[in-house]
Order: sequence, then C-alpha cells, then structure tokens
Amino acid sequence: MSRPGVVVYDYGSGNVHSAVKALEAAGADVELTGDRVRAREADGLVVPGVGAFSAVIDALRASRGDELIDRRLAGGRPVLGICVGMQVLFDRGVERGVDTEGLGEWPGQVDRLHADVLPHMGWNTVEPAPDSVLFDGIRDERFYFVHSYGAQEWTLDVVPPFPQPQITWAQHGGRFIAAVENGPLSATQFHPEKSGAAGIRLLRNWIGTL
Repeated sequence: MSRPGVVVYDYGSGNVHSAVKALEAAGADVELTGDRVRAREADGLVVPGVGAFSAVIDALRASRGDELIDRRLAGGRPVLGICVGMQVLFDRGVERGVDTEGLGEWPGQVDRLHADVLPHMGWNTVEPAPDSVLFDGIRDERFYFVHSYGAQEWTLDVVPPFPQPQITWAQHGGRFIAAVENGPLSATQFHPEKSGAAGIRLLRNWIGTL
C-alpha cells in the first residue's frame, strides 16, 4: 500500500523538522513546503505553530495559510494543528495584553493559563474524549507540553446529524483543551513529535484517517 502524503506547512513558524521526522516514523510520505498548491492537494496538512499567537497569525496570513486551511476544510480534507497551530484556530487570543483575531474555525478565546508555574512545560496526562480516534490505544499515556496559554472552554454547539466534536482535556492549574477532533479538523496543544512513542502512535492514528 502507498503511504499517505502529508505536507507540513512551512510558513516560518519555528523549527518543524522534528514534526517531519515523527510523521515519517508514523507512516506518511512527508514534504516540508510553503507551496500552497502542494499543501492544498496533500492527503493531510499539518500546521505547526511556535511563539506568540499574534506572530503565528501574522505569518499564516502573510503566506495566505488562512485561505489554504479554509479551502481544505471546505472540501473535507484533513488538517492537523499543533501547539499555537491549534490556538489560532479559535476566534481570538489574548497574550500579554495583545488581543488578536484568530482564524475563527472554533468559537472561543485563548488566554493565559490559571497556574502558579508557567510555562506549562514537560510531560502531562490527558483526559481523552470518549470516542477519540487520535487517542486510540494511548488513553493512559503522557504527552509533552510547552505553553503558557490555552483554550479553557469549549462552546461550539453542534446539531445532529453532524457528529459531536471529541474534546480532550488536561490540567495545569485548571482545565484546558489538550486536543480537538472536529470532522476534518484536528489539533493538539501538546507536541506529538516530542512525545515519544505515544506521540508517534497519535500521529499514526491521524494518518490512518487520511
């Protein structure tokens, strides 16, 4: 069988080579590129994100990555956001007093975590959604987080026959969203590419949906 083709979208947001290697280990043919045509046509698109919410949004819009994500989702083509690549999918982010409009794929706001120690950096458990595909076989594993901000509420109201999104939570000070599975759009607040065997398995589970 041929391996699914995955593009890691290269729009200038940090070191993404570890994501490429992890996806290859998980069973995909991977290309790191900022070419929007190749990204649009790939079986799966991974949108990483490192740094401030506003900087990631600016870089995505400068590369027309916002249009790319919209177009893929309109056609039911899978997209996976990672870390700030997940955060920017919400309506807005408030970071160090800067209020920035997000991509608006999901309602809600990304705010500073309510924790005494920040950043939330290191390994943590999660509370997977009951019918999660991403966490199949790894519900009790730990994943690697590096962040100080997160979405702490889920307010999207989905009416049947559309399937309910699968929301996975984690704790650091308070609860925050660790992962979302919403039709063709999935995202993780943690870094699967830095989460060892469990992260590879999660990526393999995602690749299996392509």
